[in-house]
Amino acid sequence: MRDTKTRHRIRKLKTRKKIFGTAERPRLTVFRSLKHIYAQVIDDHAGRVIVADSTVHKDSAERNNGGTVAAADKVGQRIAQKAIAQGVK
Repeated sequence: MRDTKTRHRIRKLKTRKKIFGTAERPRLTVFRSLKHIYAQVIDDHAGRVIVADSTVHKDSAERNNGGTVAAADKVGQRIAQKAIAQGVK
């Protein structure tokens, strides 16, 4: 178990070394749990989250169906609208 966690941590660090979000081209992070989906647009240079949305967010109308493909589609549309409103292309 410990070896599996160590290998996972090393894989994660290798990926994070290669991917770096800036103000001009921020990084999109998506986390999918068994019940919900979460998405963030991150500026790594400033160290802040520009926009975030999920199926558990209070504006989400798909709260009961958080794990469906339709709910994930709505989260993607909402995060795109929020990112455009913040000036991210």
